[in-house]
This record gives sequence, C-alpha cells and structure tokens, in this order.
Amino acid sequence: MELGWGAKGAFRRKEGNEDYRRQREVVDRVTAHPAWRRSGGRDHVFVLTDPVAMWHVRKEIAPAILLVVDFGGWYKLDSNSASSNVSHMIQHTQVSLLKDVIVPYTHLLPTMHLSENKDRPTLLYFKGAKHRHRGGLVREKLWDLMVNEPDVVMEEGYPNATGREQSIKGMRTSEFCLHPAGDTPTSCRLFDAVASLCIPVIVSDEIELPFEGMIDYTEFAIFVSVNNAMRPKWLTNYLRNVPRQQKDEFRRNMAHVQPIFEYDSIYPGRMASAAQDGAVNHIWKKIHQKLPMIQEAVTREKRKPDGTSIPLRCHCT
Repeated sequence: MELGWGAKGAFRRKEGNEDYRRQREVVDRVTAHPAWRRSGGRDHVFVLTDPVAMWHVRKEIAPAILLVVDFGGWYKLDSNSASSNVSHMIQHTQVSLLKDVIVPYTHLLPTMHLSENKDRPTLLYFKGAKHRHRGGLVREKLWDLMVNEPDVVMEEGYPNATGREQSIKGMRTSEFCLHPAGDTPTSCRLFDAVASLCIPVIVSDEIELPFEGMIDYTEFAIFVSVNNAMRPKWLTNYLRNVPRQQKDEFRRNMAHVQPIFEYDSIYPGRMASAAQDGAVNHIWKKIHQKLPMIQEAVTREKRKPDGTSIPLRCHCT
C-alpha cells in the first residue's frame, strides 16, 4: 500500500498512484474472463486481510466472497452513509456475513501448550498503542481508568522485534488479556492471547469473529460491553471474581481451539501447509457453507431482463 504518509488522503488519489494502477489491472483482468461474466463474480474469492485492501475498486469486487479480518474499516454506519453521497469505505450493502468470511489474523507470538502453563500473577495485561481512531477511542478511556489498578499491566508498544519478548512474558504471566478495539474492532492481539493461553477479555459492541458457528467463543473468552467497561473498577472487580475452576476450563478450551487459528501446522512432523484442523481448511468450510446462496444468486441473475437495475443488497445483522 502507498498510504502516502505525510500527505493526508494521498492513497485515495488515482493519478500517479501505483496502488490504483495495480488494483485496476487486477480487476480488469479478472472481470474480462468468462468465469466472472458467467456468475457476475459471485463465485470468486478475494483475500483482503488489510482494512483498505483493493480500496479503489471496492464497488466492482463487492459481489464476490471477501475474506476479511473484520468489517471495521469497510463501511460507515448505515445512518451516516444514507445521508451522504461520498463513500470513503465499502458500504454495509457491500460486505456481509451472508456472503463474506471473517478470517483470523496470523498471531505474532509463539504457541504455548497447556502443559507449559504456569502461575499467572498478573490479573490483566495489555500491550499496544494508547491512542487510536474511531472505535479505538474506547481504548484510550480504558487505559486511563485502569493504568493505576493493582495487578493490571498496561504497556505502550507492539509485539514486534523489540517488544516481542516483553509481550510473550506479559501474556504468559497474566490471567486475562485485554482486547479493546483499535482502528478496527479486532487485531492480531486476540490471537496472540489464544496462543499464549491468556483468557481474552473482548471489549466491543460490534466485533465479528472467525469461524463462529464452528466454535463458541464464550467457552474461552469473556465479552464485556463498552458501557460496563467504562464504569470505574467494574472490569477488574468482575475479573477478580471469576472462579479458578472457570479459568482453568477456559484455558483447556483455548488449548483445544489453538490449531483452528493456525495457518501452518503447530505440530512437529506434520506438513506445514493446510493442516486438516487449521485455519485454511476452516476458511474453505465457511465458503462451502455459502455455496447454496451463491448458486441461487447466480440463477436469479440469469433471468433478470436486459436494462433492469437491481441494487446489491447484503444486509445482515
């Protein structure tokens, strides 16, 4: 991505923008193929794991199945978009759980097995940027509420080369790992927590998660409304009252689902690609579930008379 740091909104420009040129070339090539024309693109799959991937051609690829990490960067709230003719993101009518698939981030921290689990003296751990945009404003308020709480660690930074060891230690020695929204509702932090057997505490009213219907996140994560999280001391008091038996069960359930979020096998001796219980096969299973709806949409498109215009609708709550 040529995001154009230093020039606000530069990546939206088309003239002289290599991103636009490449995206245009991809779409022109794909849409000219008979396979695209046969289905109107509905049986095509685009892997779009960055919130602004294929930004310039978003309307043209909207009929296809989009593999995305969440919908946070893809549409405005309906109430905002309905009153505006300017679109800065893919609209709610272009992404939907009906046709698209939420996929997991690749976690950055190594996988901890249940047999390696030790005492966790810290109640709650968070490492990340304090200041974010949009839904991430909640993070800044949470930070101010909790930074001085006993047994709570709030660290500024990222689990990259310089902060990786700090993140490993923080997550592996904490009972719970905080997951507030950033620029988008989710991040790799959630999957780092699962890899570290640190019980995720998800503070969000609008998060979408991978493979729901195949796994039940309430069996290993705690969900907290933004309203409750904003109440002073509410969250820490709640977490301190979670029974030891429930925390142990959460960790056992987390260990069970760890392989589902792996794009490569975490088990020695297995082939590194497409483990049967891994993320790739689960993504294809989710796509397979959508086939009847896709086939119906393609059939309905065939009987549409020439000259008619039916708007694309993909509303799903």
